[in-house]
Amino acid sequence: MKTRIISGAVIAVVTAVLLVLKGWVLFAACYLLSLMGVHEFFKGFKAMNITPNFAIAAGSVTVLYAVAALGERGAGVLGGDMGSWMMAWLFATVVACLLYLFKIEVRKPEDAMATITGIVYVGFFFYHLAAIGMLDGYSIFVWMVMITAFVTDTCAYFSGVFFGKHKMTPVISPKKTWEGAVGGVIGTIIVSGIFGFVFMRPLLVDCMVIGLLGAVISMFGDLTASIFKRKMGIKDYGSLIPGHGGILDRFDSVLFTAPVIYYYIVLVIGA
Repeated sequence: MKTRIISGAVIAVVTAVLLVLKGWVLFAACYLLSLMGVHEFFKGFKAMNITPNFAIAAGSVTVLYAVAALGERGAGVLGGDMGSWMMAWLFATVVACLLYLFKIEVRKPEDAMATITGIVYVGFFFYHLAAIGMLDGYSIFVWMVMITAFVTDTCAYFSGVFFGKHKMTPVISPKKTWEGAVGGVIGTIIVSGIFGFVFMRPLLVDCMVIGLLGAVISMFGDLTASIFKRKMGIKDYGSLIPGHGGILDRFDSVLFTAPVIYYYIVLVIGA
């Protein structure tokens, strides 16, 4: 427990520094964490005798961040619009993963599917945190990603301990309860509202809506990670963080909350 608390405190401090700096520092950190997360994810598949290709994944994630960097800060460097380049990136990624099957005597369809899943689920989803940090005038919302991910988990835990009676997903995660889930959502809405009132008063209502959406999707992210681990037959994705496991064990909810918040900012608020 002492090790878990100490490592958790260190992670919290490092994360806070990255969120304060935002911009290119956070962008670079997200790129590295994406690669590390994909590597952990693929190790889990290997426990199922499935062999995704990390070289293809690393190349795809690198191109994703390169295109995003040029598109966001290098207007005119790339022709077309960012949406078209992202679609081209997705197409090229899928083709590369399918070409991986051409060595048919040793490759299985699952190998290609696992490679695609890792790139999208870990690499692309995590990229949205970096994208929020690069939004002019709205980069402060990177804090909302962490609030919706970690406050939900904390409030759900304590609500479940004190009030939990009805199991939510006993097969996937036996300790999670509906009471804990409700407590997690309510707690996140309150904290999001406080954050919005203090730092973004004109967007207070949006912060509370994001708190609601983020809390719900955060739990889906946590349960999705649990499903993968159960099917892979592993307890943790890695051992990089003492007492916590790997990168994915710590940021599994962020993979879901970051995209939801990014698209809310872009499509609803209109950044």
